[in-house]
Amino acid sequence: MTQTAVATADSYLALEGITVRFPGVLALDSVSLGVRTGEVHGLMGENGAGKSTLLKVLSGVNQPAGGHLSLGGVDQHFTSTKAAIDAGIAIIYQELHLVPELTVAENLMLGAMPNRFGVLDEKGLVRRAISELDRLGEKIDPNMQVKHLSIGQRQMIEIGKALMRNARVIAFDEPTSSLSSRETEQLFKIIRTLRAEGRAIIYVTHRMDEVYALCDRVTVFRDGRRIETFEEVDGLDRDRLISCMVGRSIRDVYGYRARDIGDVQLGVKGLMGPGLAEPASFDAKKGEIVGFFGLVGAGRSELMKLIYGAVKPAAGEIVLKGRAQRFNTPRDAVRAGVALCPEDRKQEGIVAIASVSDNLNISCRRHHSALHILDARKEAATTSDFIAKLAIKTRNGNTPIGTLSGGNQQKVILSRWLAEEIDVFLMDEPTRGIDVGARSEIYGLLYGLAEAGRTVIVVSSDLAEVIGVADRVIVMREGRIVGNLPKAQATPDQLIKLALPS
Repeated sequence: MTQTAVATADSYLALEGITVRFPGVLALDSVSLGVRTGEVHGLMGENGAGKSTLLKVLSGVNQPAGGHLSLGGVDQHFTSTKAAIDAGIAIIYQELHLVPELTVAENLMLGAMPNRFGVLDEKGLVRRAISELDRLGEKIDPNMQVKHLSIGQRQMIEIGKALMRNARVIAFDEPTSSLSSRETEQLFKIIRTLRAEGRAIIYVTHRMDEVYALCDRVTVFRDGRRIETFEEVDGLDRDRLISCMVGRSIRDVYGYRARDIGDVQLGVKGLMGPGLAEPASFDAKKGEIVGFFGLVGAGRSELMKLIYGAVKPAAGEIVLKGRAQRFNTPRDAVRAGVALCPEDRKQEGIVAIASVSDNLNISCRRHHSALHILDARKEAATTSDFIAKLAIKTRNGNTPIGTLSGGNQQKVILSRWLAEEIDVFLMDEPTRGIDVGARSEIYGLLYGLAEAGRTVIVVSSDLAEVIGVADRVIVMREGRIVGNLPKAQATPDQLIKLALPS
């Protein structure tokens, strides 16, 4: 039953009737939400449901057209992010806000550098950074530049940066999307400690297991509205939670579809390069979905970049349809029929300020040009065709892709490669940060590719996902391939046993 009095007397954070309008869009429609001290309040919903907009209101980025916000019974109006921070609010966004060229210590203390008589206290900076890293359970050199860290390590630095502000309200936006199982467990310990300290915590996630493991209550958003607040998470039916999120029943989000599998299409023979501890070899067949599982730092992403030509291999070869290939650049790989959808979608997969059309056509536009002159009509037709085929939610092809949800950005990247003649799709964390409904759609597209005779490789740190979609699972550990299991043998216990360091 929908809760009517969501912001009660014991709510430290109370949002009442919050309304946010963008041109042509009602992003939040009179939303009310209350969060108590000493609780973890889960927030769930599909991409575009309004969760991120609510966090931006809380952080002072967006100004509501209606409604009000209070902390401890005192009305607040944040006109800037600084005002929200000064009031004791910290938002840890999924998209990281770090300065790659600065050190770990400098990023942790950004905006609050310790000084003595106006001069940077370098020893104090490093000392405080080491203390925070110990709290996070991370063994990272505080003097290392952030650009040299893994995505998972960067995520932990972002979390540490927010925790150092000693905020009373902390909102986590998909915090585990790039974390290993060890890092996730450490994060959960930190959040439970913060709850015990009496902080008010909002936890935004698409992963239901995390809601059941961590949250005291959960609120579901859909289409800019608060649909329901569940006061008890224990015993809450998963199917009810999913249908509440998407407005329809999704009994099996993976929807695995068996299919005929043909001959070997991709052969990786003794490939060696950065991130690998020994040469890697494996085969993948036509119509097959091969999962790659492992912990953060196992070498999965590095192997995909070596196959794709984004990183030059030191040894080994790629065999495509029985012919040996050497990809010196990604361009060579694409023209041979191999494409990569990268893990870091924002940084490596799209040009955020460019349009949907430009992002979709960026590779195939060479087919649409004569004498280096673009054929705008062909590009527009290609864009319209794939927007319709993949049900991409966008106002039109001229919309900046950075304004789309993660699931729709992923569909645009897939469309880019579908517009080419691609035989092998390397999908690195294809559903990272994507809601349950959009994930179901992405899985359907992957099955469609396999059914059309393409080879699909899915790299995922989500154990349930890799088991749910793959015909076969290859496990990596510390830069080595350590297991190759058919679907029937790819059990959670077996995969975890192989993935964990011995």
